[in-house]
Amino acid sequence: MTNDTGLLRILFDAAIAAASPAACVPLWLEDKPAGNVIIVGAGKAAASMALVLEQQWAAPLDGLVIVPYGHGADCEHIEVVEAAHPVPDENGVAATRRILEKVGKLSADDTVVCLLSGGGSSLLCAPAPGITLAEKQARTTVLLNSGAAIHEINAARKELSAVKGGKLAAACAPANVITLIISDVPGNDPSVVASGPTVVDIAAALENDVRILATSDDALQAAALRALELDVTPYLLGDLAGDARELAEEHARLAIDIAAGRGPVEPPCVILSGGETTVRVSGDGRGGRNGEYGLALAIALNGHDRISALAADTDGIDGGGDNAGCRVLPDTLQRSPHDALALQANNDSYAFFDALGDLVFTGPTRTNVNDFRAILVR
Repeated sequence: MTNDTGLLRILFDAAIAAASPAACVPLWLEDKPAGNVIIVGAGKAAASMALVLEQQWAAPLDGLVIVPYGHGADCEHIEVVEAAHPVPDENGVAATRRILEKVGKLSADDTVVCLLSGGGSSLLCAPAPGITLAEKQARTTVLLNSGAAIHEINAARKELSAVKGGKLAAACAPANVITLIISDVPGNDPSVVASGPTVVDIAAALENDVRILATSDDALQAAALRALELDVTPYLLGDLAGDARELAEEHARLAIDIAAGRGPVEPPCVILSGGETTVRVSGDGRGGRNGEYGLALAIALNGHDRISALAADTDGIDGGGDNAGCRVLPDTLQRSPHDALALQANNDSYAFFDALGDLVFTGPTRTNVNDFRAILVR
């Protein structure tokens, strides 16, 4: 029989697999367009998406995609450049300049396929006239630490960019543009993913050839089906936003009610949710959204003996750490050598879970449909 820790990891792995480029890209591909085909893009899944294109479409293919360090793939025809995330660097600027050169001299008979996924905003970087890279880096850091939602952050990024907000599509004219997206934003607005380099707004997306390949819903549905196979009832909350600590406290109350027989479903069940929380950074500790959520959840559950949880990012990276997220077990607080409240006040969830061996590691998953949270109630 699978233990609770193993079951939670099985659900997380099922969610990631459902959103992988290997699973979702072929479902949306048609025959290779006529004329020259240029593949460009940016994001944590961009290289893996490009690899699937190479496997599906015959040469000649040309292009360049930008991914975070460590997220490359062995493409044969499409160049893969690694750059910094979430704060841009010179590699991203240089690679973006080369993308603009590749798409700048095409005809109406040619096609640009733009591969976008989470992380693309920092990777596809071309500072607007009058703005330096250093200024973009400073503004980005402030935004990321402010507790702002991704929609607000990416709106500000568009103002600082010569490529976001539909400007890349304008540079491709008169060529045809096909945009393939693995969405990491709540609501799956294509003008928000990677700050919309080929899409100005939703209306423009309806007019252009924009295809959403995978979303948080796909990941959560896959986890729900896997839970049913393991005789656990899934209870889906969908994409959620808001402060990570406040959401964790809300979920703890829900899980405790379910355990006491006062909830909307009966145990054994698993509460599943996705989306993207926010964290207001006031300390100098280490940890991301999911660590922040997990630590707050552990504190709120206070050692409840029938509730376990996993909170992790589907891209394999929680904040700036090397982990995807964390596990919360009934004895989490009991085993901890640290003062949970003190580490929480310092935004140091990484140190808390690291000391317990309860960080979750996947390495780069090369996809990204945002956060995954599963709370198991026995």
